[in-house]
Amino acid sequence: MIVHNPESVGAPIGAYVHALETPANARLLHISGQIGMEVDGTIPADAESQARIIWRNIAAILASADMASGDIVKMTAFLVDPQDLSAYGQVRAEALGGHCPTSTLVYVAGLVKPELKIEVEVVAARA
Repeated sequence: MIVHNPESVGAPIGAYVHALETPANARLLHISGQIGMEVDGTIPADAESQARIIWRNIAAILASADMASGDIVKMTAFLVDPQDLSAYGQVRAEALGGHCPTSTLVYVAGLVKPELKIEVEVVAARA
């Protein structure tokens, strides 16, 4: 992938890039919004635990397509409480291992279940 951060655009704030160009004929994988819910349906109360579940699920879905976190080209995170940004950001950084995809973060009034604090959707590409 080719990173595009033109000097005529302000530098990205945080761990993302302005644009990633995917190679010709790359396979695209669109991952629906993942939430912090365990397989048994339980939802931890804290944002960090929910974020760990989310990124574990994303890693498993990527692996099922023979991809990894370095193949993520676009992600969108939805957070209910701005106070959870630090916990989410730490888990995100661990999961991405230095990879900087394009990224959008939005604060929302709520998610599909009132106890959910975070949701993350991802697009990955691999040639």
